[in-house]
Amino acid sequence: MTTIVEVKDLRKQYNPPEGVTAVQGVSFAIRQGEIFSLLGPNGAGKSTTISMLSCLLTPTSGDAIIDGHSITNDAKAVKQVIGVVPQEIALYDTISARENLMFWGKMYGLSGEKLKERVAEVLKIAGLTDRAEEKVATFSGGMKRRINIAVGLLHNPKVLYMDEPTVGIDPQSRRRILDTVKELNDQGLTVLYTTHYMEEAEELSDRIGIIDHGQLIAVGTQDELTDMVGQYDTVRLDVGETTEVNGTLVSDIAALAGVHQVHGEGEQVIVQAEDANVVLPRLLQTVAEHGRSIRRMEIQEPNLEAVFLHLTGRALRD
Repeated sequence: MTTIVEVKDLRKQYNPPEGVTAVQGVSFAIRQGEIFSLLGPNGAGKSTTISMLSCLLTPTSGDAIIDGHSITNDAKAVKQVIGVVPQEIALYDTISARENLMFWGKMYGLSGEKLKERVAEVLKIAGLTDRAEEKVATFSGGMKRRINIAVGLLHNPKVLYMDEPTVGIDPQSRRRILDTVKELNDQGLTVLYTTHYMEEAEELSDRIGIIDHGQLIAVGTQDELTDMVGQYDTVRLDVGETTEVNGTLVSDIAALAGVHQVHGEGEQVIVQAEDANVVLPRLLQTVAEHGRSIRRMEIQEPNLEAVFLHLTGRALRD
């Protein structure tokens, strides 16, 4: 399969030489026609990476080749083949959805009947044809995000970047956006998708890159990534009070046979175990010996959160 995006040792440091390094030598490739997700917590470097690949930020070092064009040497050509859906809403509230799309279409160089036809097409994709003449100020957060996506599609890009497109919206709007991403991909569009929601990455992605503290720490299909943690189950125990109250609880659980890794997170203890069914009685006994009661318990088979915990020693939501 043809590679359409190749990221080569991309690095961004703000205010060098002493400033914060937001992205540290990131490299990955995206195949034409796939959905590639960058999964990581807030502040991991996802948006900075997208900004560099969009030619909005100049890399401190490294490069990326988008459909044969370098982001450092041929930014104009790169911008012609990419569509960008930023995390922030890039719309004018005081004019209608159609007027917003007409404005941004002209910014992309579209005009005349071609522009009108394309605006009608992307309104249909967004499911907002019947609201086209209404001011964006009257739209819900989810509707604004759908128009935001429509803007990124106006010029028929070869690659669509989507930076956390479902943040802060209701579940119904989120479902609509995820379905739209899959429909666009089914039509052949290559998508680079960033998220801190494990469930989104699991549902959408052909391959996933896990990013943390500006470093890409693993890349692969979901099966390839979960293979990294073997067959460890994840057991979540809600013990009703912060785990820091008694630090020995975590260490005592870590000493149990069959326990691979333990992590305290607020009122929860998160345990990776070779076999949850075997370890569980000993876990319950240890919790009871510490005078704790379990308010809620959840057992999960290997997933991306377990991979993140395995690779970083902390939960994805930290």
